[in-house]
Amino acid sequence: MTEDQKTLIRSSFARIAPDAQTVAALFYARLFSLDPTLKPLFKGDMDEQGRKLMAMIGIAVGNLDRLDAIVPAVQQLGARHAGYGVPNESYATVGAALAWTLEQGLGSDYTPEMAGAWSDCYATLAAVMQEGAAQAASMATGSTPAGVVSASPPQEAPEDFRTNA
Repeated sequence: MTEDQKTLIRSSFARIAPDAQTVAALFYARLFSLDPTLKPLFKGDMDEQGRKLMAMIGIAVGNLDRLDAIVPAVQQLGARHAGYGVPNESYATVGAALAWTLEQGLGSDYTPEMAGAWSDCYATLAAVMQEGAAQAASMATGSTPAGVVSASPPQEAPEDFRTNA
């Protein structure tokens, strides 16, 4: 992400953050209108869920210069979402709901440049979440997802494959 994109994200988030509860409610209403099958995945208090969403976005925005610092937390978030049953295809729907919500909250200030900045930021974070989800799934099945190096120690070769020196 460029410095200009980071500035656009920071300034736009600063504008919507004071209305976090309303923004979160708009986001979830749009998400569920785009894909009603996602609604049953949310079993808890939606006000609390909205607070968590806005807090996570705030953490990401606050760490735009050091996204690598939040990668483990974002991967864990992806793993938890996989455990909740969130399908991989839903990440695109979430991105669309986020873009729509930002457009509603910012009105004419939501420029194509700002949309691109948020899209790039979301794509980066969604990819890390999906990586965390894939890692969690592979741990559950005992396989290693493509592109991920297993941290488990090598297994000893069976007796008939060992050499006697």
